[in-house]
Amino acid sequence: MICHINCAQKNYIQKEYVSIFNGKDLEGWHISKTNHHGTTGNFFVEDGAIVMKQFPYGQGGIILTDQKYQDFELYLEFKGHPGTNGGVFLRSSESGSAYQLELAGDGEMGTGNLFGEMLKTTINANIQNLEEVWKKGDWNSFRIRITGEIPKVSLWINGTHMWDADGKRNDLIADASDGMIALQLHWSSTLQSVPGGRCCDFSWRPDTSHSYKNIMIKELKSEF
Repeated sequence: MICHINCAQKNYIQKEYVSIFNGKDLEGWHISKTNHHGTTGNFFVEDGAIVMKQFPYGQGGIILTDQKYQDFELYLEFKGHPGTNGGVFLRSSESGSAYQLELAGDGEMGTGNLFGEMLKTTINANIQNLEEVWKKGDWNSFRIRITGEIPKVSLWINGTHMWDADGKRNDLIADASDGMIALQLHWSSTLQSVPGGRCCDFSWRPDTSHSYKNIMIKELKSEF
């Protein structure tokens, strides 16, 4: 049996998690109309994956779950082209204020780091050994766990534990204790394509995308 994503992890996920993406359409998800990255991104389903492309060029956006979540483990598989940027938002507001796990291109610098999106946070993490687990040009799996009003966040990539991070307070606006899960496609600073653009201070590389599949969640008993 060939297993591109760690088989033991895959079996665990299939038994313990519930799918929040049906692999056919965007039912259960919606595009934010109040996000500064853009509101007209080209987001669609192809070959069982959510595909995200800039549209018009220079504008990205976020797509959010209709449902809010509090304490949970999120599993997904991601594939991105070089010269792009995006992320996974945890406990997100409609406009995209959230804890963010960054995803830079195909495992480029920044991938796997944790910080705030439109949010000053007391919880941050920087990945140290991504190159040891990342599979270039292929799908890579992420398992993200967030618990507690004062959040604790843990990350696994391709079944390997990467870091744990502890916050010092609830950083969310109005002390919110839950939020949506969002997938972000970053805007870029040019409105015309520039070949070889590096994203995002300069230009998103033309004809590229971020893709997500096998998006599943395991809700956990709240710690607060």
